[in-house]
Amino acid sequence: MMMRRLRLLAALLALTVGAGSCVPARSPASTPIQASVAEVPTTGIPSRLTDSAFWALSASVSEPGGYFRSDNILSNEIGFQTVIPELLRTTRRGDIYLGVGPEQNFTYITALEPKMAIIFDIRRGNLHMHLLYKALFELSADRAEFVSRLFSKPRPRGLDSTATADSIFGAYWYVATDSALYRRNLAAVNTHLMKHHGFPLTGDDLAGIEFVYQAFFYDGPSITYSYPRRQNGQYPNYADLMMGTDGAGEQRSFLATERIFRRLKDMETRNLIVPVVGDFGGPSAIRAVGDYLRAHDATVGAIYVSNVEQYLFQSDAWRRYYESVATLPTDSTTTFIRSVGGSFGGARGGSGFVRLPSVLSSVHDLIAAYRAGRISSYYDVIQLSR
Repeated sequence: MMMRRLRLLAALLALTVGAGSCVPARSPASTPIQASVAEVPTTGIPSRLTDSAFWALSASVSEPGGYFRSDNILSNEIGFQTVIPELLRTTRRGDIYLGVGPEQNFTYITALEPKMAIIFDIRRGNLHMHLLYKALFELSADRAEFVSRLFSKPRPRGLDSTATADSIFGAYWYVATDSALYRRNLAAVNTHLMKHHGFPLTGDDLAGIEFVYQAFFYDGPSITYSYPRRQNGQYPNYADLMMGTDGAGEQRSFLATERIFRRLKDMETRNLIVPVVGDFGGPSAIRAVGDYLRAHDATVGAIYVSNVEQYLFQSDAWRRYYESVATLPTDSTTTFIRSVGGSFGGARGGSGFVRLPSVLSSVHDLIAAYRAGRISSYYDVIQLSR
């Protein structure tokens, strides 16, 4: 395993410093993407990844795809913004962000302004989702156009840069979806990813992207975590999540303002939000990412884990996870962000979905507790959170 990781790191560094190799195409219709010579320095996270470096990083550190019981096309964490004010007080902006799952990562990314974000998930379907989002962000000039493309709804009049998230989703709520617009948008997404970026997507990858996009087309802004089961009222919908606040009345979602949206669009355009297929309790993905970050003198600032640890404690995988986290380049300010809603009989709001706020904890303190034998259950982890 060590030799494999060293070979992996050497290959990535050779690519990013301009070894002149290319990523082999996995589909006959794909065009290999050539490595650029000078865009990525030998130290420091680059200000932009070449298309080839982006794809190589994602593909090379990924593990084989695995299974989870739901597709997780949307978050169910209505209280995820509540930790952002404290997060900004205690965590440095500009470090590296690691996360898991769908769109809630974008809000944390825009708040923390990391040099790079890497999003893990055991399912390759999450990578497909983030490639879809990547294309939609890059193709959209503003938030109103993004929402139009995401849900395949014609853009209503009167939405400009001053529109609030509430007014945007209010305007789109009763606009009918357009199947012809959906087909044009899907074609534009595939063309953008394969022709503009040159990513060697397979037929299965394209089918995965289409599966996610169909979900947004069929349910629109009312889509919830439970798609396609449609358990109405149990979970927040897309509009709920985008119109949520940090508990003090400030809307911080990635669609709250044009300034926030442009920050995310810029990172996507510079290939600095990288989706990875990796099990948190798996053997290599986290460690390989750590090797890459150390080679670029980078420090992890925040690790968003949702409630994945709850599942890791159902087996011995939690030990492998904390051993892997311990290898990451971190410091005393590196912070876990986790969701605990429902984990211990969480409270429910009037509409039925979990409203408990997310929590934070020090990565260094948790790893120290693990090393000292003071972690044996998910409850112990929550006790170290604030």
